[in-house]
Amino acid sequence: MMHKTDCELVHDYIKGKESALEALLHRHKIRVFNYINRKVNNPELAEDLFQDVFIKVILTLKEGKYNEEGKFLPWVLRISHNLIVDHFRISNKAKFVNETSSQNEDYNVFDFVKVSEHSIEDLMINDQIVSDLKKLVETLPEDQREVLELRFYKGLSFKEIAEETNVGINTALGRMRYAIINLRKIIELKNIAFL
Repeated sequence: MMHKTDCELVHDYIKGKESALEALLHRHKIRVFNYINRKVNNPELAEDLFQDVFIKVILTLKEGKYNEEGKFLPWVLRISHNLIVDHFRISNKAKFVNETSSQNEDYNVFDFVKVSEHSIEDLMINDQIVSDLKKLVETLPEDQREVLELRFYKGLSFKEIAEETNVGINTALGRMRYAIINLRKIIELKNIAFL
């Protein structure tokens, strides 16, 4: 299978040949991981982002939304870049308060405090979306729900999830993939719109 082009492997995978994705992953994993790691300079974070990249690749291929024939690696690197940007955007938003102290002070001084830019209405809508999403997550099979909750609510890496649930990392990734696919099916079936 190593002699096939990326394009041929993508088509094989879309037709249901799971080993084609493994071949693509094997062919490009070092380059993609190194690209991510150079940007984030943190191997553990790079591993998490790498796994997120391939979940996005899998979902896009399964949904039939991939249309960049012959440009698989640049497409994966663009997904990687976007997820890296998203990660830093989210982590910067999470740093609401930066504390500093000098030798002459007995207490910390807040450099700045982020004031919420959202109205009460926005916050209420967001709370409702979170509530609705939690109800949808509860409808998933237990193994899928567990992986999704550990990843998104507890922020565990897939390596940590695999250890916590006593399964292999590929099984954890697969469960996440099916959880997301099933959530999308439920959302489409019930015609739910998340802003």
